[in-house]
Amino acid sequence: MKRIKRALISVSDKTGIVDFVRLLTPFGVELVSTGGTATMLRDKGFEVRDVSDLTGFPEILGGRVKTLHPKVHGGILSIRDNEEHQKQVEENDIEYIDMVVVNLYPFEATVAREEVTAEDAIENIDIGGPSMIRSAAKNFRDVAVVVSPADYIVVIDEMAANDGCLGLQTRFNLARKAFEITSQYDAAISSFLVDSMNLDDEAKEFGVARLNDLPSRLNLFARKTMSLRYGENPHQRAALYVMQGAGQGIAQAEKIQGKELSFNNLIDLDAAWSLVADFSDTACAIIKHTNPCGAALGDDVQEAFEKAKATDPVSAFGGIIGFNQKVTEAAARSIAETFFEAIIAPDFEEAALAVFAAKKNLRVMRMGEVASQITRLDIRTISGGLLVQDKDQALIDDTKLRVVTQRQPTPEEMRALRFAWMLCKHVKSNAIVYAREGQLVGVGAGQMSRVDSVKLGAMKAQLSLDGTVLASDAFFPFRDGVDEAAKVGITAVIQPGGSVRDDEVIAAANEQNLAMVFTGMRHFKH
Repeated sequence: MKRIKRALISVSDKTGIVDFVRLLTPFGVELVSTGGTATMLRDKGFEVRDVSDLTGFPEILGGRVKTLHPKVHGGILSIRDNEEHQKQVEENDIEYIDMVVVNLYPFEATVAREEVTAEDAIENIDIGGPSMIRSAAKNFRDVAVVVSPADYIVVIDEMAANDGCLGLQTRFNLARKAFEITSQYDAAISSFLVDSMNLDDEAKEFGVARLNDLPSRLNLFARKTMSLRYGENPHQRAALYVMQGAGQGIAQAEKIQGKELSFNNLIDLDAAWSLVADFSDTACAIIKHTNPCGAALGDDVQEAFEKAKATDPVSAFGGIIGFNQKVTEAAARSIAETFFEAIIAPDFEEAALAVFAAKKNLRVMRMGEVASQITRLDIRTISGGLLVQDKDQALIDDTKLRVVTQRQPTPEEMRALRFAWMLCKHVKSNAIVYAREGQLVGVGAGQMSRVDSVKLGAMKAQLSLDGTVLASDAFFPFRDGVDEAAKVGITAVIQPGGSVRDDEVIAAANEQNLAMVFTGMRHFKH
């Protein structure tokens, strides 16, 4: 155990710092501080030494140099049981610093502002803070480093239990977090300088140019939050990691009840959530192996679920359910009649949770409020590297929609086509979707030829295909897909267009009196 006798405090984020200091002072901890932090603490009635009193040297260069001094870093880095270190500390009148409480200039928040200038960005690159953090973290055997307000209570609780002392394990844990923070901080600075700052050679001035491309360097920071029993198969290890800055997603969803989540559960939960989040109307999706085997809109969540389940009740068994609205008791009772692996929704009525409580193995996940999808990257691994692309968040661009057949779609058909097209985006390629307005009817997923997907979707359909519409995630390379779909009674088709045989495909639609709409965009999902 190490007693905390002197603490150097210099924080940009002052959240909780007053309460922390108030709880420190009963242990007799001497406070040393800098600039605005020192002023604020004195205003609250605390006795604080300026760091310049410790060093005998004033803050200079507009605050750029405050703590970069041997008496600061000597007091932090000196090894307490090293005789040579002790001798040099005494010879140079250095005072030991037992705790460093520092958080950094808000560089990432600064550069996220639309109006940020190059000068703003540079002045928010913290120098003294990371230096003190790294010194304290390196010497964790003797010094505690606190970089997050979330750790204030951890430190106070342990000091209270140990007469003002902190244990080695706690100091080590704090050091781990400290190096994680500084590495992320440096990466953020590096990324901004490389991708968002440029030099005007003529004016000899730097400016900020927002990145209009994928980053030239990809810095990924992810924290392991859960060990999984195994991966896709029992012989594979697996874990869940949460990426910094990724926004709200399945990885942050709250598990309310149920068995341990599996790797495959999480993949399918993400697929279910991604699908329903595309809709503003009340939507339900039932996912099997990342593909929807049921999807529907409804006036309420129970109706949406019943319609989604009706798409393919056999395949729905053991599936993953997603909703974009709060789950009601009535919907919960309908769901409880069949075995499902997991359910994800923004929230649940208390009565609905009471129904699910009887299904102890059912994994119930609360997502929180449905927010608009944030722009983020889609990252996949290949042997030796990563593939990175923008997330496919496009839906329908009305300016590119084009009716290419002699017959125009009716308003009802057009609504069904839009619905089918949105579903098609979430089906593995080659993807074919049969649908009515607000209800998925049949799915042909992941086949090596498009015409086979057309046939599979019709074969799998449990509901009548007569009068349905068809969506294709990419163009028809031949007319055979349209001819096969016409045999089962479809009335309209939506597809990207762009094949060298578009004329033949359109002719096939005209011969069958089908309406056909080109979207001008593709939705491959590999």
